[in-house]
Amino acid sequence: MDIRSLRCFQTVAREKNFTRAAEKLHLAQPAVSMSIKRLEDQLGLKLFHRNERRISLTDEGERLLLHADKIIQAVADAELEMQELTGLTQGQVRIGIPSTLGSYHLPELLMGFRHSYPELQLSVVEGGTTHIRQLIEQGELDIGIVVDDQESDQLEKIHLLQEEILVCVNADHPLASQTSVDYQTFLAEELVLFKEGFFHHQVTEELGKRYQITPNITFETNLIPLIQSIVRQGFGISALLRHAIDDAGDLIGIPFTEPLTFNLCIAWRKQRYLSRANRSFVDYLLEHAPSTSNR
Repeated sequence: MDIRSLRCFQTVAREKNFTRAAEKLHLAQPAVSMSIKRLEDQLGLKLFHRNERRISLTDEGERLLLHADKIIQAVADAELEMQELTGLTQGQVRIGIPSTLGSYHLPELLMGFRHSYPELQLSVVEGGTTHIRQLIEQGELDIGIVVDDQESDQLEKIHLLQEEILVCVNADHPLASQTSVDYQTFLAEELVLFKEGFFHHQVTEELGKRYQITPNITFETNLIPLIQSIVRQGFGISALLRHAIDDAGDLIGIPFTEPLTFNLCIAWRKQRYLSRANRSFVDYLLEHAPSTSNR
């Protein structure tokens, strides 16, 4: 069992398709298929269920994938650490950031870091914190900024900053004159939210379960300007960060009666070698990011 066979196996398992796996590995599909067949013959086990349209892991394949992930990550960590000791590599930081923060705190911090460390390469992925968490756990990202809303046995986390979510309405909405809005009232309104996998959507569903109210979600989009426009035209209300509401200029932010806050943290995979470039980035964020962003 060699590392190349394990990489082929891991990629096929992730992609659930030999053609896509071959493209990602920059190999011919027959070469990938032969590598998997040799691995199965070597182990004396069937690793995939195969049919005409899709493939899936067998129970034995699921077990091997756990080991393959650890072995491949350990090899990558060893290679990186050895390269850093000999100074043979340019530093690279692969970071995931929430879309909701991509237009506010992070650009200034990212550009500040780039100015301080011009020799380092930054690769940024935007998405929901659930997706970012998954990419870190799978080794697709080095570090990410995620919501500290659950314990994880796979991630190391350090608190970064705290944000408050406010009810967002236009000036003509009946709620605009209120000093606060309770959760039940919010859930009964026509809502414009981010899509599933984003913290705002997740919290809204959790509040619905708590108060036994089905949220009236009429529109879902991850585009903040579109959310602002829909609220502005009176087709719904939303819940946004203060920065996104202020950015619109003509929308009103109202606190929830029971403040709705979420804590953001820097996260990376446990027991993973954190390169000098990534350590420098983490240190920079912790030094320059505000401890809280509430007003």
